[in-house]
Amino acid sequence: MLFIGTGKGDITAFFKGIGLLGYGLPQHHMSAIDTPLYARAFIFEQSDGSEKACFVNCELGFITPSLKKGVLDMLQQHHPELGYHAGNLLLSAQHTHCGPSGLSYHVIYNMSTPGFHKGVYDKLVQGIVESILEAEKNKQKGSIQIGKSSFAPDIPVSFNRTVDAYNLNPEVIKYNHETRHLAVDREMTLLHFISEKGQPLGSINWFAVHTSNLPNNYNRLCSDNKGFAATYLEESMHEENQHYVAAFAQGACGDVSARVKYNGKLSVQRGKWEGYFPDDLKSSKFNGNLQFEKAKEILHQSNETIKDETIDSISMYVDFSNIDIDPTFTNGVTGCVTSPSCMGVTFLEGSQMDGPGLPLFLGKIAKGIAKRTRLKELEEAQKKGGDLAAFIARKNHAQSVKDIGIASGERKMLGNFEPFKLPLPGFVDETILNMKKLAKQGAFDSHNPWTPQVLTLQILKIGNIAICGFPFEITTVASWRLKKTLENALQPKGIDYVILAPYSNEYNGYITTFEEYQLQLYEAGHNVFGQWSLNALQQKFTELSKEFCKPADDRNTATGVFPEVFTEEELHKQAFIQSRRIRRFERRDKRQEKKK
Repeated sequence: MLFIGTGKGDITAFFKGIGLLGYGLPQHHMSAIDTPLYARAFIFEQSDGSEKACFVNCELGFITPSLKKGVLDMLQQHHPELGYHAGNLLLSAQHTHCGPSGLSYHVIYNMSTPGFHKGVYDKLVQGIVESILEAEKNKQKGSIQIGKSSFAPDIPVSFNRTVDAYNLNPEVIKYNHETRHLAVDREMTLLHFISEKGQPLGSINWFAVHTSNLPNNYNRLCSDNKGFAATYLEESMHEENQHYVAAFAQGACGDVSARVKYNGKLSVQRGKWEGYFPDDLKSSKFNGNLQFEKAKEILHQSNETIKDETIDSISMYVDFSNIDIDPTFTNGVTGCVTSPSCMGVTFLEGSQMDGPGLPLFLGKIAKGIAKRTRLKELEEAQKKGGDLAAFIARKNHAQSVKDIGIASGERKMLGNFEPFKLPLPGFVDETILNMKKLAKQGAFDSHNPWTPQVLTLQILKIGNIAICGFPFEITTVASWRLKKTLENALQPKGIDYVILAPYSNEYNGYITTFEEYQLQLYEAGHNVFGQWSLNALQQKFTELSKEFCKPADDRNTATGVFPEVFTEEELHKQAFIQSRRIRRFERRDKRQEKKK
Protein backbone atom coordinates (compact mmCIF):
# COMPACT_ATOMS: atom_id res chain seq x y z
CA MET A 1 0.00 0.00 0.00
CA LEU A 2 0.93 3.64 -0.45
CA PHE A 3 1.04 6.26 2.25
CA ILE A 4 -1.67 8.82 1.51
CA GLY A 5 -2.15 12.15 3.29
CA THR A 6 -4.90 14.75 2.93
CA GLY A 7 -5.05 18.28 4.30
CA LYS A 8 -6.79 21.67 4.03
CA GLY A 9 -5.46 25.17 4.56
CA ASP A 10 -7.35 28.45 4.68
CA ILE A 11 -6.42 30.89 1.88
CA THR A 12 -9.22 33.44 2.40
CA ALA A 13 -7.12 36.50 1.56
CA PHE A 14 -9.77 39.16 2.16
CA PHE A 15 -8.80 42.83 1.91
CA LYS A 16 -11.80 45.03 1.35
CA GLY A 17 -11.82 46.92 -1.93
CA ILE A 18 -8.98 45.22 -3.77
CA GLY A 19 -9.63 43.53 -7.10
CA LEU A 20 -10.81 39.99 -7.71
CA LEU A 21 -8.91 37.85 -10.20
CA GLY A 22 -10.75 36.37 -13.15
CA TYR A 23 -12.49 39.03 -15.19
CA GLY A 24 -9.63 41.54 -15.06
CA LEU A 25 -11.88 44.48 -14.20
CA PRO A 26 -10.96 46.96 -11.44
CA GLN A 27 -14.64 47.45 -10.62
CA HIS A 28 -14.81 43.71 -9.82
CA HIS A 29 -13.50 44.01 -6.28
CA MET A 30 -14.09 42.31 -2.94
CA SER A 31 -16.54 43.94 -0.55
CA ALA A 32 -17.40 40.92 1.61
CA ILE A 33 -16.86 37.15 1.97
CA ASP A 34 -19.42 34.67 0.66
CA THR A 35 -17.33 31.55 1.26
CA PRO A 36 -13.90 30.87 2.73
CA LEU A 37 -11.27 29.77 0.21
CA TYR A 38 -9.19 26.63 0.73
CA ALA A 39 -6.10 24.85 -0.53
CA ARG A 40 -6.54 21.06 -0.50
CA ALA A 41 -3.39 18.94 -0.45
CA PHE A 42 -2.94 15.27 -1.33
CA ILE A 43 0.34 13.44 -0.69
CA PHE A 44 1.27 10.09 -2.20
CA GLU A 45 4.35 8.32 -0.86
CA GLN A 46 5.83 4.92 -1.60
CA SER A 47 5.74 2.53 1.33
CA ASP A 48 9.55 2.57 1.56
CA GLY A 49 9.53 6.39 1.67
CA SER A 50 11.84 6.67 -1.33
CA GLU A 51 9.51 8.73 -3.55
CA LYS A 52 6.63 11.09 -2.93
CA ALA A 53 4.42 13.48 -4.88
CA CYS A 54 2.02 16.17 -3.72
CA PHE A 55 -0.97 17.61 -5.62
CA VAL A 56 -2.53 20.79 -4.20
CA ASN A 57 -5.77 22.24 -5.54
CA CYS A 58 -6.40 25.89 -4.66
CA GLU A 59 -9.61 27.90 -4.80
CA LEU A 60 -7.96 30.64 -6.86
CA GLY A 61 -8.18 32.03 -10.38
CA PHE A 62 -4.77 30.65 -11.25
CA ILE A 63 -1.31 29.90 -9.86
CA THR A 64 1.59 32.30 -10.42
CA PRO A 65 5.34 31.57 -10.51
CA SER A 66 5.70 33.77 -7.42
CA LEU A 67 3.18 31.65 -5.51
CA LYS A 68 4.89 28.35 -6.34
CA LYS A 69 8.25 29.87 -5.45
CA GLY A 70 6.95 31.21 -2.13
CA VAL A 71 5.51 27.83 -1.12
CA LEU A 72 8.69 25.94 -2.06
CA ASP A 73 10.90 28.50 -0.33
CA MET A 74 8.92 28.18 2.91
CA LEU A 75 8.90 24.38 2.79
CA GLN A 76 12.60 24.12 1.99
CA GLN A 77 13.58 26.68 4.62
CA HIS A 78 11.45 25.43 7.51
CA HIS A 79 10.82 21.78 6.59
CA PRO A 80 13.76 20.58 4.46
CA GLU A 81 13.32 17.04 5.81
CA LEU A 82 10.08 16.73 3.80
CA GLY A 83 12.03 16.74 0.54
CA TYR A 84 9.87 18.97 -1.62
CA HIS A 85 11.16 20.42 -4.88
CA ALA A 86 9.74 21.81 -8.12
CA GLY A 87 9.34 18.33 -9.62
CA ASN A 88 7.28 16.59 -6.93
CA LEU A 89 5.02 19.48 -5.83
CA LEU A 90 2.21 20.45 -8.19
CA LEU A 91 0.01 23.46 -7.40
CA SER A 92 -3.22 23.80 -9.38
CA ALA A 93 -6.18 26.18 -9.33
CA GLN A 94 -9.88 25.41 -9.77
CA HIS A 95 -10.22 28.82 -11.48
CA THR A 96 -12.81 30.72 -9.48
CA HIS A 97 -13.26 34.22 -10.89
CA CYS A 98 -14.07 35.59 -7.42
CA GLY A 99 -10.70 34.93 -5.76
CA PRO A 100 -8.09 37.54 -4.77
CA SER A 101 -5.74 39.28 -7.18
CA GLY A 102 -2.40 40.89 -6.36
CA LEU A 103 -0.45 37.61 -6.03
CA SER A 104 1.78 37.92 -9.09
CA TYR A 105 5.28 39.31 -9.55
CA HIS A 106 4.35 39.89 -13.22
CA VAL A 107 2.68 43.28 -13.40
CA ILE A 108 -0.14 42.69 -15.90
CA TYR A 109 -1.91 40.16 -13.67
CA ASN A 110 -2.13 42.75 -10.88
CA MET A 111 -4.01 45.41 -12.84
CA SER A 112 -7.35 44.85 -11.10
CA THR A 113 -5.82 44.92 -7.59
CA PRO A 114 -4.14 47.32 -8.55
CA GLY A 115 -0.51 46.31 -7.91
CA PHE A 116 1.22 43.52 -5.99
CA HIS A 117 -0.43 43.03 -2.58
CA LYS A 118 1.90 41.47 -0.02
CA GLY A 119 -0.94 40.73 2.39
CA VAL A 120 -2.71 38.61 -0.21
CA TYR A 121 0.50 36.88 -1.22
CA ASP A 122 1.56 36.00 2.34
CA LYS A 123 -1.89 34.65 3.24
CA LEU A 124 -1.93 32.38 0.19
CA VAL A 125 1.59 31.03 0.71
CA GLN A 126 0.93 30.35 4.38
CA GLY A 127 -2.40 28.62 3.72
CA ILE A 128 -1.02 26.37 1.00
CA VAL A 129 1.92 25.37 3.19
CA GLU A 130 -0.50 24.62 6.05
CA SER A 131 -2.50 22.30 3.80
CA ILE A 132 0.66 20.38 2.89
CA LEU A 133 1.84 20.12 6.49
CA GLU A 134 -1.58 18.85 7.58
CA ALA A 135 -1.48 16.23 4.81
CA GLU A 136 2.00 15.18 5.96
CA LYS A 137 0.72 14.82 9.54
CA ASN A 138 -2.27 12.75 8.36
CA LYS A 139 -0.37 10.26 6.20
CA GLN A 140 -1.50 6.66 6.54
CA LYS A 141 -1.53 3.49 4.50
CA GLY A 142 -4.18 3.49 1.85
CA SER A 143 -5.21 2.65 -1.69
CA ILE A 144 -6.50 4.53 -4.72
CA GLN A 145 -9.54 3.83 -6.86
CA ILE A 146 -10.18 5.50 -10.22
CA GLY A 147 -13.63 5.98 -11.70
CA LYS A 148 -15.25 7.88 -14.56
CA SER A 149 -18.74 8.90 -15.55
CA SER A 150 -20.30 11.32 -18.05
CA PHE A 151 -23.14 13.75 -17.52
CA ALA A 152 -26.27 12.92 -19.50
CA PRO A 153 -26.97 15.36 -22.36
CA ASP A 154 -30.01 16.82 -20.60
CA ILE A 155 -28.05 17.85 -17.47
CA PRO A 156 -27.43 21.65 -17.75
CA VAL A 157 -23.85 21.64 -16.43
CA SER A 158 -21.58 22.83 -19.26
CA PHE A 159 -21.81 24.54 -22.65
CA ASN A 160 -19.34 25.45 -25.39
CA ARG A 161 -19.22 29.25 -25.41
CA THR A 162 -17.45 29.54 -28.79
CA VAL A 163 -19.05 26.76 -30.80
CA ASP A 164 -18.26 28.52 -34.09
CA ALA A 165 -14.54 28.14 -33.36
CA TYR A 166 -15.07 24.53 -32.20
CA ASN A 167 -16.75 23.70 -35.53
CA LEU A 168 -13.64 24.75 -37.49
CA ASN A 169 -11.80 21.65 -36.24
CA PRO A 170 -11.90 18.95 -38.93
CA GLU A 171 -12.37 16.00 -36.56
CA VAL A 172 -15.52 17.20 -34.77
CA ILE A 173 -19.24 16.76 -35.28
CA LYS A 174 -20.65 20.21 -36.03
CA TYR A 175 -23.00 21.72 -33.47
CA ASN A 176 -25.05 24.92 -33.31
CA HIS A 177 -25.96 27.23 -30.45
CA GLU A 178 -28.88 25.02 -29.43
CA THR A 179 -26.70 21.89 -29.23
CA ARG A 180 -23.50 23.47 -27.91
CA HIS A 181 -23.81 21.50 -24.67
CA LEU A 182 -22.60 18.50 -26.71
CA ALA A 183 -19.48 20.33 -27.98
CA VAL A 184 -17.68 19.76 -24.66
CA ASP A 185 -16.07 16.95 -22.69
CA ARG A 186 -18.86 15.85 -20.31
CA GLU A 187 -16.82 13.17 -18.52
CA MET A 188 -15.65 13.46 -14.91
CA THR A 189 -12.60 11.48 -13.75
CA LEU A 190 -12.26 10.85 -10.02
CA LEU A 191 -9.54 9.41 -7.78
CA HIS A 192 -10.80 8.11 -4.44
CA PHE A 193 -8.44 7.52 -1.51
CA ILE A 194 -9.29 4.84 1.04
CA SER A 195 -7.42 3.91 4.22
CA GLU A 196 -6.10 0.45 5.02
CA LYS A 197 -9.13 0.01 7.31
CA GLY A 198 -11.59 0.96 4.57
CA GLN A 199 -12.27 4.52 5.71
CA PRO A 200 -12.67 7.11 2.90
CA LEU A 201 -9.92 9.72 3.17
CA GLY A 202 -10.61 12.05 0.28
CA SER A 203 -10.90 12.44 -3.46
CA ILE A 204 -9.84 14.56 -6.43
CA ASN A 205 -11.95 14.86 -9.54
CA TRP A 206 -11.36 16.69 -12.80
CA PHE A 207 -14.25 18.08 -14.82
CA ALA A 208 -14.29 20.82 -17.47
CA VAL A 209 -16.53 23.78 -16.72
CA HIS A 210 -15.55 27.38 -16.08
CA THR A 211 -15.83 28.38 -12.44
CA SER A 212 -17.67 31.52 -13.48
CA ASN A 213 -21.34 31.26 -12.61
CA LEU A 214 -20.80 34.44 -10.62
CA PRO A 215 -20.53 37.42 -13.01
CA ASN A 216 -18.18 40.37 -13.12
CA ASN A 217 -20.42 42.54 -10.96
CA TYR A 218 -20.47 40.01 -8.11
CA ASN A 219 -18.21 41.73 -5.60
CA ARG A 220 -17.79 39.06 -2.96
CA LEU A 221 -14.99 36.57 -2.32
CA CYS A 222 -16.36 33.15 -3.32
CA SER A 223 -15.14 29.73 -4.48
CA ASP A 224 -18.08 29.54 -6.96
CA ASN A 225 -19.49 26.29 -8.39
CA LYS A 226 -16.51 24.00 -7.75
CA GLY A 227 -16.10 25.36 -4.23
CA PHE A 228 -19.73 24.63 -3.43
CA ALA A 229 -19.36 21.14 -4.92
CA ALA A 230 -16.33 20.45 -2.70
CA THR A 231 -18.15 21.62 0.42
CA TYR A 232 -21.23 19.51 -0.40
CA LEU A 233 -19.14 16.36 -0.88
CA GLU A 234 -17.07 16.90 2.27
CA GLU A 235 -20.20 17.48 4.33
CA SER A 236 -21.89 14.39 2.87
CA MET A 237 -18.89 12.26 3.96
CA HIS A 238 -18.72 13.57 7.54
CA GLU A 239 -20.40 10.51 9.04
CA GLU A 240 -17.68 8.28 7.59
CA ASN A 241 -14.79 10.71 8.07
CA GLN A 242 -15.15 14.20 9.52
CA HIS A 243 -11.83 15.18 7.92
CA TYR A 244 -12.64 13.97 4.40
CA VAL A 245 -11.00 16.27 1.81
CA ALA A 246 -12.59 16.66 -1.64
CA ALA A 247 -10.97 18.65 -4.45
CA PHE A 248 -12.96 19.59 -7.53
CA ALA A 249 -10.09 20.33 -9.89
CA GLN A 250 -10.42 21.93 -13.28
CA GLY A 251 -10.45 20.17 -16.64
CA ALA A 252 -10.18 21.42 -20.22
CA CYS A 253 -12.61 24.30 -19.78
CA GLY A 254 -11.00 26.86 -22.08
CA ASP A 255 -14.13 27.13 -24.22
CA VAL A 256 -16.60 25.66 -21.70
CA SER A 257 -19.03 27.85 -19.77
CA ALA A 258 -21.38 27.11 -16.88
CA ARG A 259 -23.73 29.73 -18.31
CA VAL A 260 -26.71 28.79 -20.35
CA LYS A 261 -28.65 31.86 -21.39
CA TYR A 262 -27.07 34.66 -23.42
CA ASN A 263 -28.66 38.11 -23.21
CA GLY A 264 -26.87 40.80 -25.15
CA LYS A 265 -28.80 43.53 -23.32
CA LEU A 266 -27.09 42.70 -20.03
CA SER A 267 -23.76 44.29 -19.12
CA VAL A 268 -22.80 40.91 -17.74
CA GLN A 269 -24.06 37.44 -18.51
CA ARG A 270 -25.77 35.29 -15.95
CA GLY A 271 -25.71 31.58 -15.23
CA LYS A 272 -29.45 31.22 -15.68
CA TRP A 273 -30.97 28.05 -17.06
CA GLU A 274 -34.52 28.60 -18.22
CA GLY A 275 -36.84 27.14 -15.60
CA TYR A 276 -34.14 27.26 -12.91
CA PHE A 277 -32.52 30.27 -11.25
CA PRO A 278 -32.07 33.87 -12.40
CA ASP A 279 -30.07 34.49 -9.21
CA ASP A 280 -26.31 34.18 -9.71
CA LEU A 281 -25.45 32.65 -6.36
CA LYS A 282 -28.28 30.10 -6.62
CA SER A 283 -27.10 29.31 -10.14
CA SER A 284 -23.56 28.72 -8.83
CA LYS A 285 -24.83 26.42 -6.08
CA PHE A 286 -27.04 24.61 -8.59
CA ASN A 287 -24.10 23.92 -10.90
CA GLY A 288 -21.95 22.91 -7.92
CA ASN A 289 -24.64 20.49 -6.80
CA LEU A 290 -24.64 18.85 -10.24
CA GLN A 291 -20.89 18.27 -9.97
CA PHE A 292 -21.27 17.03 -6.39
CA GLU A 293 -23.96 14.52 -7.40
CA LYS A 294 -21.80 13.19 -10.23
CA ALA A 295 -18.79 12.80 -7.92
CA LYS A 296 -20.91 11.02 -5.32
CA GLU A 297 -22.23 8.69 -8.04
CA ILE A 298 -18.68 7.75 -9.06
CA LEU A 299 -17.68 7.16 -5.43
CA HIS A 300 -20.38 4.51 -5.12
CA GLN A 301 -19.54 2.75 -8.38
CA SER A 302 -17.46 -0.41 -8.57
CA ASN A 303 -14.23 1.39 -9.51
CA GLU A 304 -10.82 0.03 -10.44
CA THR A 305 -8.30 -0.19 -7.60
CA ILE A 306 -4.81 0.88 -8.64
CA LYS A 307 -2.40 -2.01 -8.07
CA ASP A 308 0.80 -0.24 -9.10
CA GLU A 309 2.24 1.45 -6.00
CA THR A 310 5.17 3.32 -7.52
CA ILE A 311 5.46 7.09 -7.31
CA ASP A 312 7.55 9.19 -9.67
CA SER A 313 7.68 12.80 -10.82
CA ILE A 314 9.41 15.05 -13.30
CA SER A 315 9.25 18.68 -14.39
CA MET A 316 10.91 20.91 -16.95
CA TYR A 317 11.18 24.66 -17.55
CA VAL A 318 10.22 25.71 -21.08
CA ASP A 319 10.72 29.07 -22.77
CA PHE A 320 7.46 29.15 -24.72
CA SER A 321 8.42 32.44 -26.38
CA ASN A 322 11.03 30.86 -28.62
CA ILE A 323 10.19 27.38 -29.87
CA ASP A 324 10.92 26.07 -33.37
CA ILE A 325 8.34 23.35 -33.91
CA ASP A 326 9.27 20.07 -35.53
CA PRO A 327 7.04 19.28 -38.55
CA THR A 328 6.19 15.99 -36.80
CA PHE A 329 3.82 18.02 -34.63
CA THR A 330 2.34 20.19 -37.42
CA ASN A 331 1.27 17.53 -39.94
CA GLY A 332 4.42 18.17 -41.95
CA VAL A 333 4.13 21.96 -42.15
CA THR A 334 7.57 23.57 -41.82
CA GLY A 335 8.59 26.93 -40.39
CA CYS A 336 6.13 26.91 -37.48
CA VAL A 337 7.31 28.92 -34.48
CA THR A 338 6.26 30.67 -31.28
CA SER A 339 7.05 34.24 -30.28
CA PRO A 340 7.05 36.28 -27.06
CA SER A 341 3.56 36.48 -25.59
CA CYS A 342 1.00 38.84 -27.10
CA MET A 343 -2.54 39.43 -25.82
CA GLY A 344 -5.09 40.22 -28.52
CA VAL A 345 -7.63 43.01 -28.36
CA THR A 346 -10.40 40.39 -28.57
CA PHE A 347 -9.12 39.00 -25.27
CA LEU A 348 -9.12 42.45 -23.67
CA GLU A 349 -12.74 42.88 -24.79
CA GLY A 350 -13.63 39.85 -22.68
CA SER A 351 -15.85 36.85 -23.27
CA GLN A 352 -19.34 37.99 -24.20
CA MET A 353 -20.74 34.82 -22.65
CA ASP A 354 -18.77 34.83 -19.38
CA GLY A 355 -18.28 38.56 -18.92
CA PRO A 356 -17.31 41.53 -21.11
CA GLY A 357 -14.08 43.41 -20.42
CA LEU A 358 -12.86 46.49 -22.29
CA PRO A 359 -15.87 48.47 -23.64
CA LEU A 360 -16.48 47.55 -27.29
CA PHE A 361 -16.07 51.13 -28.54
CA LEU A 362 -12.59 51.19 -26.95
CA GLY A 363 -11.94 47.78 -28.48
CA LYS A 364 -12.60 49.17 -31.96
CA ILE A 365 -10.26 52.07 -31.32
CA ALA A 366 -7.61 49.71 -29.93
CA LYS A 367 -7.83 47.43 -32.98
CA GLY A 368 -7.32 50.36 -35.31
CA ILE A 369 -4.29 51.59 -33.36
CA ALA A 370 -2.88 48.04 -33.17
CA LYS A 371 -3.12 47.53 -36.94
CA ARG A 372 -1.44 50.85 -37.74
CA THR A 373 1.41 50.47 -35.23
CA ARG A 374 2.01 46.88 -36.34
CA LEU A 375 2.45 47.99 -39.98
CA LYS A 376 4.72 50.82 -38.88
CA GLU A 377 6.80 48.45 -36.74
CA LEU A 378 7.16 46.04 -39.66
CA GLU A 379 8.22 48.80 -42.08
CA GLU A 380 10.81 50.19 -39.67
CA ALA A 381 12.21 46.71 -38.92
CA GLN A 382 12.58 45.95 -42.63
CA LYS A 383 14.48 49.21 -43.14
CA LYS A 384 16.90 48.38 -40.30
CA GLY A 385 17.19 44.71 -41.32
CA GLY A 386 19.32 42.20 -39.41
CA ASP A 387 18.18 40.55 -36.20
CA LEU A 388 15.39 43.06 -35.63
CA ALA A 389 13.79 42.34 -39.00
CA ALA A 390 14.07 38.60 -38.39
CA PHE A 391 12.48 38.92 -34.95
CA ILE A 392 9.55 41.06 -36.15
CA ALA A 393 8.96 38.70 -39.06
CA ARG A 394 8.93 35.74 -36.68
CA LYS A 395 6.48 37.48 -34.33
CA ASN A 396 4.11 38.34 -37.16
CA HIS A 397 4.34 34.80 -38.52
CA ALA A 398 3.50 33.31 -35.11
CA GLN A 399 0.78 35.80 -34.10
CA SER A 400 -0.70 35.96 -37.60
CA VAL A 401 -4.28 37.34 -37.63
CA LYS A 402 -4.22 38.64 -34.05
CA ASP A 403 -4.65 42.38 -33.35
CA ILE A 404 -2.06 42.77 -30.61
CA GLY A 405 -3.33 44.72 -27.61
CA ILE A 406 -0.52 44.01 -25.15
CA ALA A 407 2.82 42.54 -26.24
CA SER A 408 3.51 41.39 -22.68
CA GLY A 409 6.65 39.47 -23.66
CA GLU A 410 8.18 42.61 -25.18
CA ARG A 411 6.71 45.06 -22.62
CA LYS A 412 4.67 47.11 -25.13
CA MET A 413 1.07 48.28 -25.50
CA LEU A 414 -0.95 48.39 -28.73
CA GLY A 415 1.98 47.41 -30.87
CA ASN A 416 4.72 49.80 -29.80
CA PHE A 417 3.60 52.06 -26.92
CA GLU A 418 4.95 52.25 -23.40
CA PRO A 419 2.18 52.27 -20.73
CA PHE A 420 2.52 55.93 -19.75
CA LYS A 421 2.32 56.92 -23.47
CA LEU A 422 -0.76 54.81 -24.14
CA PRO A 423 -2.95 56.88 -26.56
CA LEU A 424 -6.14 56.24 -24.59
CA PRO A 425 -7.24 58.57 -21.76
CA GLY A 426 -7.44 57.21 -18.24
CA PHE A 427 -10.82 58.79 -17.54
CA VAL A 428 -12.61 56.50 -20.05
CA ASP A 429 -11.56 53.24 -18.37
CA GLU A 430 -10.26 52.52 -14.88
CA THR A 431 -7.89 49.76 -16.08
CA ILE A 432 -6.12 52.27 -18.32
CA LEU A 433 -6.01 54.71 -15.42
CA ASN A 434 -4.46 52.07 -13.15
CA MET A 435 -1.88 51.20 -15.81
CA LYS A 436 -0.83 54.82 -16.04
CA LYS A 437 -0.66 55.17 -12.25
CA LEU A 438 1.47 52.05 -11.91
CA ALA A 439 3.65 53.19 -14.80
CA LYS A 440 4.23 56.49 -13.00
CA GLN A 441 5.61 54.68 -9.94
CA GLY A 442 7.87 52.51 -12.15
CA ALA A 443 5.93 49.24 -12.09
CA PHE A 444 6.56 48.61 -15.79
CA ASP A 445 10.27 49.44 -15.67
CA SER A 446 11.43 45.91 -14.84
CA HIS A 447 13.72 44.15 -17.28
CA ASN A 448 11.36 41.18 -16.96
CA PRO A 449 8.42 40.56 -19.28
CA TRP A 450 4.99 41.56 -18.00
CA THR A 451 3.76 37.94 -18.05
CA PRO A 452 5.90 34.80 -17.60
CA GLN A 453 7.60 33.38 -20.69
CA VAL A 454 9.40 30.51 -18.94
CA LEU A 455 6.80 28.06 -17.69
CA THR A 456 6.70 24.59 -16.14
CA LEU A 457 5.53 21.30 -17.58
CA GLN A 458 5.17 18.56 -14.97
CA ILE A 459 4.12 14.91 -14.68
CA LEU A 460 3.23 13.08 -11.47
CA LYS A 461 3.10 9.29 -11.76
CA ILE A 462 0.74 7.75 -9.20
CA GLY A 463 0.81 4.05 -10.01
CA ASN A 464 -0.36 3.71 -13.60
CA ILE A 465 -1.89 7.22 -13.57
CA ALA A 466 -0.11 10.28 -14.99
CA ILE A 467 -1.26 13.70 -13.79
CA CYS A 468 0.11 16.11 -16.39
CA GLY A 469 0.30 19.70 -15.19
CA PHE A 470 0.60 22.72 -17.49
CA PRO A 471 0.01 26.47 -17.04
CA PHE A 472 -2.71 27.20 -19.57
CA GLU A 473 -6.47 27.17 -20.11
CA ILE A 474 -7.00 24.64 -22.89
CA THR A 475 -9.99 24.27 -25.18
CA THR A 476 -11.91 21.03 -25.64
CA VAL A 477 -10.46 19.83 -28.96
CA ALA A 478 -6.96 21.05 -28.08
CA SER A 479 -7.15 18.89 -24.94
CA TRP A 480 -8.15 15.81 -26.94
CA ARG A 481 -5.13 16.26 -29.19
CA LEU A 482 -2.76 16.88 -26.27
CA LYS A 483 -4.09 13.90 -24.31
CA LYS A 484 -3.58 11.59 -27.30
CA THR A 485 0.01 12.83 -27.63
CA LEU A 486 0.69 12.14 -23.94
CA GLU A 487 -0.95 8.71 -23.99
CA ASN A 488 1.35 7.66 -26.82
CA ALA A 489 4.45 9.20 -25.27
CA LEU A 490 3.87 7.72 -21.79
CA GLN A 491 2.88 4.22 -22.83
CA PRO A 492 6.44 2.87 -22.30
CA LYS A 493 6.21 4.18 -18.72
CA GLY A 494 3.28 1.86 -18.00
CA ILE A 495 0.71 4.66 -17.90
CA ASP A 496 -2.88 3.57 -18.50
CA TYR A 497 -4.61 6.81 -17.49
CA VAL A 498 -3.56 10.32 -18.51
CA ILE A 499 -5.20 13.15 -16.57
CA LEU A 500 -4.70 16.69 -17.82
CA ALA A 501 -4.23 19.26 -15.05
CA PRO A 502 -4.44 22.80 -16.50
CA TYR A 503 -3.93 25.95 -14.40
CA SER A 504 -0.89 24.30 -12.79
CA ASN A 505 2.22 25.93 -11.29
CA GLU A 506 2.00 29.15 -13.34
CA TYR A 507 -0.29 30.82 -15.86
CA ASN A 508 -0.08 32.56 -19.21
CA GLY A 509 -3.28 32.41 -21.19
CA TYR A 510 -5.08 29.89 -23.38
CA ILE A 511 -4.25 27.04 -25.71
CA THR A 512 -6.52 26.70 -28.74
CA THR A 513 -6.15 24.61 -31.87
CA PHE A 514 -4.63 26.19 -34.98
CA GLU A 515 -8.06 26.16 -36.60
CA GLU A 516 -9.76 27.88 -33.65
CA TYR A 517 -7.03 30.52 -33.56
CA GLN A 518 -7.92 31.80 -37.04
CA LEU A 519 -11.34 33.05 -35.92
CA GLN A 520 -9.75 35.20 -33.16
CA LEU A 521 -12.51 34.98 -30.62
CA TYR A 522 -11.80 35.62 -26.93
CA GLU A 523 -9.84 32.39 -26.29
CA ALA A 524 -7.67 32.77 -29.40
CA GLY A 525 -6.98 36.38 -28.47
CA HIS A 526 -5.43 35.06 -25.25
CA ASN A 527 -3.51 32.25 -26.98
CA VAL A 528 -0.43 34.32 -26.32
CA PHE A 529 2.45 32.46 -27.96
CA GLY A 530 0.81 32.31 -31.38
CA GLN A 531 -1.19 30.09 -33.67
CA TRP A 532 1.01 27.00 -33.17
CA SER A 533 1.01 27.11 -29.36
CA LEU A 534 -0.73 23.73 -29.06
CA ASN A 535 1.81 22.11 -31.37
CA ALA A 536 4.63 23.57 -29.27
CA LEU A 537 3.00 22.22 -26.11
CA GLN A 538 2.67 18.76 -27.66
CA GLN A 539 6.32 18.82 -28.71
CA LYS A 540 7.64 19.87 -25.30
CA PHE A 541 5.45 17.40 -23.39
CA THR A 542 6.74 14.64 -25.71
CA GLU A 543 10.32 15.64 -24.90
CA LEU A 544 9.55 15.57 -21.18
CA SER A 545 7.78 12.21 -21.48
CA LYS A 546 10.78 10.65 -23.24
CA GLU A 547 12.99 11.69 -20.34
CA PHE A 548 10.41 10.40 -17.85
CA CYS A 549 10.51 6.96 -19.46
CA LYS A 550 14.23 6.70 -18.72
CA PRO A 551 15.70 5.54 -15.37
CA ALA A 552 15.83 8.47 -12.95
CA ASP A 553 19.63 8.72 -13.03
CA ASP A 554 19.66 8.98 -16.83
CA ARG A 555 17.16 11.80 -17.18
CA ASN A 556 18.14 15.24 -18.42
CA THR A 557 15.60 18.04 -18.03
CA ALA A 558 18.15 20.86 -18.05
CA THR A 559 16.84 23.25 -20.71
CA GLY A 560 19.12 26.16 -19.87
CA VAL A 561 16.20 28.44 -19.06
CA PHE A 562 14.81 29.44 -15.68
CA PRO A 563 11.86 31.46 -14.38
CA GLU A 564 12.25 35.22 -14.30
CA VAL A 565 13.77 36.64 -11.11
CA PHE A 566 12.50 39.89 -9.59
CA THR A 567 14.50 42.16 -7.32
CA GLU A 568 13.07 43.77 -4.18
CA GLU A 569 13.32 47.13 -5.91
CA GLU A 570 11.22 45.90 -8.85
CA LEU A 571 8.56 44.50 -6.53
CA HIS A 572 8.53 47.71 -4.52
CA LYS A 573 7.80 49.72 -7.68
CA GLN A 574 4.75 47.65 -8.48
CA ALA A 575 3.42 47.54 -4.91
CA PHE A 576 -0.29 47.93 -4.27
CA ILE A 577 -1.72 51.41 -4.87
CA GLN A 578 -5.00 52.58 -3.42
CA SER A 579 -7.58 53.20 -6.11
CA ARG A 580 -10.23 55.90 -5.89
CA ARG A 581 -12.76 53.21 -5.05
CA ILE A 582 -10.79 51.93 -2.06
CA ARG A 583 -10.35 55.45 -0.73
CA ARG A 584 -14.11 55.96 -1.01
CA PHE A 585 -14.66 52.70 0.93
CA GLU A 586 -12.32 53.88 3.67
CA ARG A 587 -14.03 57.27 3.95
CA ARG A 588 -17.45 55.63 4.05
CA ASP A 589 -16.35 53.13 6.71
CA LYS A 590 -14.94 55.94 8.85
CA ARG A 591 -18.22 57.87 8.59
CA GLN A 592 -20.16 54.78 9.62
CA GLU A 593 -17.79 54.22 12.54
CA LYS A 594 -18.34 57.77 13.77
CA LYS A 595 -22.13 57.33 13.61
CA LYS A 596 -21.83 54.28 15.86
